Amino acid sequence: MAKRVSHWNAGCPVARALDVIGDWWSLLIIRDAFDGVRRFGELQTSLGIAKGMLATRLRDLTDRGILQTAPASDGSAYMEYVLTSKGRGLFLVIVALRQWGEQHLYQADEPRSSMIDRHTRAPVPRLQLHAKDGRRLTWRDTEVLKVAKDPGPAARRR
Repeated sequence: MAKRVSHWNAGCPVARALDVIGDWWSLLIIRDAFDGVRRFGELQTSLGIAKGMLATRLRDLTDRGILQTAPASDGSAYMEYVLTSKGRGLFLVIVALRQWGEQHLYQADEPRSSMIDRHTRAPVPRLQLHAKDGRRLTWRDTEVLKVAKDPGPAARRR
């Protein structure tokens, strides 16, 4: 098996993010955490993942600050995995993946889960990117600016 290359020091934020959450098990664990699945056994049952693989992924997500362990909410001796603030910041990523999958990976009549607003029970609208002035943005309306490294104090004095 080829060794996985780390992109942790890459200049691209997408590459760095994928270094943390880029395998499917990690994303599915995060998805389940948003759905309220918190215990090792519940995650294993939900995902159908091997214990060793799940333990590795949970340790990695915990080490990287996406999840944290906490005493079980029911007062039992178990530990639970809960999303940190950093982990909760992935909510839009999970919603975007869900909506992309709904749009592109299902037949029109194929049954699927759907995300609804808990208060109104209405379907959650599709995510959209907007400019500061309110215009809807597509990929054609954006570009990535490369930021040059700071040359240091000596170069700035010139």
